[in-house]
Amino acid sequence: MAMKVAFLGLGVMGAPMAGHLAKGGYDVTVYNRTASKAAAWTQTHRGQAAPTPAEAAAGAALVFMCLGNDDDVRSVVYGETGALAGLAKDAILVDHTTASADLARELAAAVVEKQAGFVDAPVSGGQAGAENGALTVMCGGTLEHFSKAEAALQWYGKSVRLMGPAGAGQLTKMVNQICIAGLLQGLSEGMHFAEQAGLDGAKVVDVISKGAAQSWQMDNRAKTMLDGKFDFGFAVDWMRKDLGICLAEARRCGAKLPVAALVDQFYAQVQSLRGGRVDTSSLIEVLRDK
Repeated sequence: MAMKVAFLGLGVMGAPMAGHLAKGGYDVTVYNRTASKAAAWTQTHRGQAAPTPAEAAAGAALVFMCLGNDDDVRSVVYGETGALAGLAKDAILVDHTTASADLARELAAAVVEKQAGFVDAPVSGGQAGAENGALTVMCGGTLEHFSKAEAALQWYGKSVRLMGPAGAGQLTKMVNQICIAGLLQGLSEGMHFAEQAGLDGAKVVDVISKGAAQSWQMDNRAKTMLDGKFDFGFAVDWMRKDLGICLAEARRCGAKLPVAALVDQFYAQVQSLRGGRVDTSSLIEVLRDK
């Protein structure tokens, strides 16, 4: 018999991730706060929808979540109809939400009385990575709990790694976002400088992308930055949420993040100029604004 799993949260990331599990032969039950999205998912994939997180989780060996923030996770996990109420003994709750490390530790403790396990497993790779099954999955938890979830995670993860105890996945994702913020600001300044200096930006990128300046952001975002196209990708609102988590954790552990803090403020300006749904590469618009 196929392993029974649940997937809670069918946004631009969660829906394709759940779809990969269905294609992998898992018996998938989905839940989404907007029930019509869950119904639409079942029209495309083999599986069923449940009206509450508890009912989706009932009897599932693995319960995955991909939600917006800490508060969203708590609203889905706790309460009479929350996932925790339906979580079976020995089941593993896996949280793909980019959230705080404190929440991960809280959930790891919460599942103990259910004699279940927990893995925090934020992802990187964006919507395209989710759709193509090519995400990077950064995990925190015990080796025992991770091992139970690993095979399922590999259906949408090109790299699935256990980074340490509960919370370590979230901390690793914070490092990822800190690095991306700095890269995007550097790329924005480089492209802006090329424009102001009268260079052909496309030719510049073609040359320097063959050397030490090359990055995923340059390969995938430099052209659209030069073209002023930002109606796709990872939204500024999401990046500011993530950087807020990073900066709060940095204050707690004593890390210094001057560039990340500065870029966060630049993103606040982007929100004023272009709104919060444009791609994170829109940082260049702050430099172009007269």
